[in-house]
Amino acid sequence: MTENTRPEPATTEPAEGAGGAGGAAAPGEGVVPERYLRSVVPHIAVADAVAAIDFYRRAFGAREDFRVDAPGGGVLHAEVSIGGSVLMLGDVSTEEAEGAAFASPAALGGGTTVTLHVFVPDVDALAARAAAAGAEVVQTPKDMFHGDRTAVLRDPSGHLWVFLTHVEDVPEEELRRRLAATG
Repeated sequence: MTENTRPEPATTEPAEGAGGAGGAAAPGEGVVPERYLRSVVPHIAVADAVAAIDFYRRAFGAREDFRVDAPGGGVLHAEVSIGGSVLMLGDVSTEEAEGAAFASPAALGGGTTVTLHVFVPDVDALAARAAAAGAEVVQTPKDMFHGDRTAVLRDPSGHLWVFLTHVEDVPEEELRRRLAATG
């Protein structure tokens, strides 16, 4: 289901140091939609956004929040929610890929420089669901030295995802000891 209404912006205080001399905000500064208020929002390029959105829905329980179809076909911009996080995505055009402005992992020969991390209540269940939906399981869920049970998945578009379930708080000294013990 596509909902073509964007969330209303929330008025926020400008970031520290914003607004130039004297701290006065520039016109339009300080107005950020609530869903982006304290976030770095990933925006990924895919070869088939409709298929990617469907996969994210089936594999990760994503909800499509917003979509603008491109005039010539495909998806210009879409937003989905996975847990409490927003992911922006869209189809990459040939011109963008050739100009290296935006490229999908497939256009880069299958590589990616970004890994998306999402904390979930049950990483084992999510990994099984994602694998059934077509994700490549790069690392099965396992308890890690940092106190999180972690799975690494590759989606059909080639993007890497790290899903984690927090198991324990690990003090920094213990984290470093455990890391050293891993080899």
